[in-house]
Amino acid sequence: MQYDVCIVGGAGHVGLPLGIAFAAAQQRVLIYDINRAALDRIQSGKMPFMEAGAEPLLKAALSKGLIAFSDKVELIRDCKVVVVTIGTPVDEFMNPSLRLISQCFEALIPHLSEKQHVVLRSTVYPGVSDWVAKLLAERGVRCEVSFCPERIVQGFAIEELKSLPQIVSGLTEEAENTAAKLFSLIAPEVVRVSMKEAEFVKLFCNAFRYIQFAAANQFYMICESANVDYNNVMKAMKHNYPRMKDVPGPGFAAGPCLFKDTMQLASFYENQFSIGLQSMLVNEGLPLFIVGRLKEKHDLRTKTIGLLGMAFKAGSDDRRSSLSYKLKKVLLTQAKQVLTTDPFVSDDSTLRPLDDVIEMSDILILCTPHKDYKQLNLRGRETVDVWNFWR
Repeated sequence: MQYDVCIVGGAGHVGLPLGIAFAAAQQRVLIYDINRAALDRIQSGKMPFMEAGAEPLLKAALSKGLIAFSDKVELIRDCKVVVVTIGTPVDEFMNPSLRLISQCFEALIPHLSEKQHVVLRSTVYPGVSDWVAKLLAERGVRCEVSFCPERIVQGFAIEELKSLPQIVSGLTEEAENTAAKLFSLIAPEVVRVSMKEAEFVKLFCNAFRYIQFAAANQFYMICESANVDYNNVMKAMKHNYPRMKDVPGPGFAAGPCLFKDTMQLASFYENQFSIGLQSMLVNEGLPLFIVGRLKEKHDLRTKTIGLLGMAFKAGSDDRRSSLSYKLKKVLLTQAKQVLTTDPFVSDDSTLRPLDDVIEMSDILILCTPHKDYKQLNLRGRETVDVWNFWR
């Protein structure tokens, strides 16, 4: 076959770094994606999003002819391994949706054969790996199927792919061995589990982090309600006390994974995942808490509010599921005017220059603690800094 690996959804945050990593390991890689504009940009040697260390490796792979790009699904016939980066999002009722992954495989199945190996890469609802294998078998495609979830921090995938263990599972022992051999090319070690165990590993990782952030945010809100500086409390709590060293600070817990995966677990456990559901209420409630505290001090109908940072986390250009936008929606019904800015986000035409937002605002809220904001001249404006970033 012409290619060793095909990445389906390969222009995205999960697929592209993985494809680049395989190309760096001298594998022949096909990036398949329906986003033609993104493919053209990548093919020119430019990353479509922020990813540390990716662009030099991309250019090296292009110069060696190890990476190719296409929006033609039929080309997956020429690929030994097909890595699918389409997962299961949650719908408006917080239930997992199989629509995207079902549509994906409907397009792939006519071009798959028993000679190929299919790897599911993105987070899926427990049991979906078996569902995919059953779907393929029912359509007469008896290829190997494995689930090897990614566990990288967005923006640092290239570094973490080569430094973190890779979870590997397969429908059969043969599939598991094939997946282990593949990911051993880029990972320092592989950890073998069953497919259902692998699904839970991924979901538990994200849900646990989400719960940790919720605890910190709840502590923050309790202290604020008592007019106590939570950061002083946290500093004293952690000082030379190892058991508290991993307690995170407060801040917006958002993005395309943590909330979604916690809700998938809640749905799987018939809405009895009470600690996960309560964490959702806390984390999603932080923007409302901030607005409520401001309303206690000000008539917001007379105030212009500036929001600094609209990406879902610091150092990122990704605004998917960002709580900055939830805060904006709430304030639009309360404040005289809401202005937004971000040094990295490029797909929001409503963003304004930073200096204009600072100059025109009565109150500034630090939503995303980008390092670019560290030495800002805030011109005496009242600020809300949940992160304790400017202290």
